[in-house]
Amino acid sequence: MKIFLTGGSGYIGKATIGALVRHGHTVAALARNDRAAETVGALGAIPVRGGLGDLGVLNAAAARAEAVVHLAQAETGDEDLAAATAMQDAIGTGTYVHTGGTWVYGDTHGVVDETAPWNPPSLVAWRKPVEEAVLRRAQQGGRPVVVQPGLLYGGENRLIDIFYGTPGKEAGAVPYIGDGANRWALVHIDDIAELYVAALKASPGAVYAGVGGVNPTAKECSLAVARAVGLDGEVVSLTLEQARGQMGPIADAFALDQQLTPARAEAELGWIPAHTDPLAVLAGGE
Repeated sequence: MKIFLTGGSGYIGKATIGALVRHGHTVAALARNDRAAETVGALGAIPVRGGLGDLGVLNAAAARAEAVVHLAQAETGDEDLAAATAMQDAIGTGTYVHTGGTWVYGDTHGVVDETAPWNPPSLVAWRKPVEEAVLRRAQQGGRPVVVQPGLLYGGENRLIDIFYGTPGKEAGAVPYIGDGANRWALVHIDDIAELYVAALKASPGAVYAGVGGVNPTAKECSLAVARAVGLDGEVVSLTLEQARGQMGPIADAFALDQQLTPARAEAELGWIPAHTDPLAVLAGGE
């Protein structure tokens, strides 16, 4: 299948291009500069020069594809919706896979699935109208699908490295927020890449929580990260206000208590997360 993908040079994008190519798909990937073009090209994708705001480029590239996977992180909801609209207009009855995230559910108060009510922190509150508009295309003959990744780990550990590993190593202790008893809905980067591949065959209007089904506490994760950066056992509690001061608005997302199940994707797509020991990986394992 011919796939057009945005965000290909990013954390999720690189893993997803690799998975798509392994499964025999032909991938064209948006590349905003020479470096991004080199990155996606080395992974086996055909670079398409342009940025997320180049709606004509997005429309033309989607028109040449049989499916679209939209991974690029927009700055605003308006930008994300404009990009999604341009690509959905062009792809027609081809599958359009849109990226959301599990943080939109807020504190889940136990294990929940995709039917849980939304209670997003301000950081991701803009996602709701975008996803609703994307999914409405199913009523007009389109094939929209939304994948909602949990907090990613493995490989570069992008957010966890930026906000926990790197500053923790510099300060001599890895932080956690409050008592650290809140749970994180984690998913391995290689597993989420396989979910994007599987989502190409999803029914129109489907929504999938991309989570590994193992939800360790935030403190357990910080202890594992501390081990990985050579600070075994060296962790420190921050109040939410202190965390906001150090991390910014994302602190409210890291403080969420989330447990989600991958049961829907397992049942409908046959997607089974292969990585079931996130703490071992966060501690420096493969």
